[in-house]
Amino acid sequence: MSYTIKEVAQKYNLSPHTLRYYEKEGLLPFIERNEQGNRIFKDTDLEWLNLICCLRNTHMPISKIKEYVNLCIEGPETICQREDILLKHKKHIEDEIKNFNSYLEIVNNKINFYIKEQKSNICK
Repeated sequence: MSYTIKEVAQKYNLSPHTLRYYEKEGLLPFIERNEQGNRIFKDTDLEWLNLICCLRNTHMPISKIKEYVNLCIEGPETICQREDILLKHKKHIEDEIKNFNSYLEIVNNKINFYIKEQKSNICK
């Protein structure tokens, strides 16, 4: 199946400009074009884009994603390097989750304080 840039942009909640930028930066290296020069996205392109969105949404820099994509293009001899990139990024995500969990605990403590205050004021 194939998709237009507009369809893909809507599906991933991205702008067409962002998709063009990702292609220009080499993050979507296999995008084909039709006779009119319009980009045609295939299911395999969407798989790439799904990974790119995941990495971007978890704050991997474009330069690191580009490095990863280039290693993928180079072939199986780069599997260890690709794994290393993803393992380091996984650690980054885990650290972020820990930070957010500590922030959540602070917010929950404050909410619980307000709940206790309300109950004590209502019961007087």
